[in-house]
Amino acid sequence: MSDYSVSARDLSKKFGHGHHAVQAVDGVSFDVKKGELFGLIGPDGAGKTTLFRLLTSLMIPDSGTATVEGFDTVKDYRQIRRIIGYMPGRFSLYQDLSVEENLQFFATLFGSTVAKSYDSIKPIYRYLEPFKKRMAGKLSGGMKQKLALCCALVHAPKVLFLDEPTTGVDPVSRKEFWEMLGTLQDQGISIVASTPYMNEAVRCHRIAFVQEGRISECDTPENIRRRFPHAVLAVKSRDTFALLQDLRKFPEAHSCYSFGNYQHLYLKSDEGADGPAARLQEYLQAKGHREISIKPIEASIEDCFMLRMSKEGGDYGHV
Repeated sequence: MSDYSVSARDLSKKFGHGHHAVQAVDGVSFDVKKGELFGLIGPDGAGKTTLFRLLTSLMIPDSGTATVEGFDTVKDYRQIRRIIGYMPGRFSLYQDLSVEENLQFFATLFGSTVAKSYDSIKPIYRYLEPFKKRMAGKLSGGMKQKLALCCALVHAPKVLFLDEPTTGVDPVSRKEFWEMLGTLQDQGISIVASTPYMNEAVRCHRIAFVQEGRISECDTPENIRRRFPHAVLAVKSRDTFALLQDLRKFPEAHSCYSFGNYQHLYLKSDEGADGPAARLQEYLQAKGHREISIKPIEASIEDCFMLRMSKEGGDYGHV
């Protein structure tokens, strides 16, 4: 019996022909352990949704293979559809059916009932039950998201696929949602989720960076962060726009990106941050900046993501 819930080997998928062809997924390989919360991180157009469709048997790959709980996504698609839950990015339930009716409909598709599956959905459904007669279209964004998750769980799946499930949802609902995923893991469900939010990515056991249809790195968030190849300075001054331009011209700068009120400056040198910080203070004062704040910080997952997605990232961490 395999230790892996999901396995992909050299998966590829292209759309279109000739010069207009787009390679959406390009030789992707990875494994998801049983009971793992595995994150796919990447910009829009990176190939994440196509990858989900390949793994859930909704699309046939041009080449390569994938298995879910030992079933081949092409040959065994009927078995796969019985044991997975899939929540696409856009809310896709029936707006003019009530919460209860949506759940009953999806349970019936799998030859089950809400009563039979109640234990599977109880941790999430308890938030929705007071509103079970309300039309799905009248729910808030966070409640729609909980309903979609309940419908994906109503047949007690072994593997859950979530394609950017919290996009457009308020921060409180997003936090609640990821806490609910932790509860589902306690039930032994394997979860593959994509997210554009780095504070969600760090909740995953492992994450894979997806870029231009390929996986460029796959590891725990902590290991990825530890491998960041530059010292980082968080810098701010009164004139934010001029600061970004001047930091990018600083002779010791590798690259620089905005993070809220601060600019994160990645240094070329591996000497540490103290010497460059003192020289940067002088440099910015000479440029006329006031109310300057410079502090060395540890690289975050978002720093790793920004560097990887930039041209300056080069082959850093490439697998």
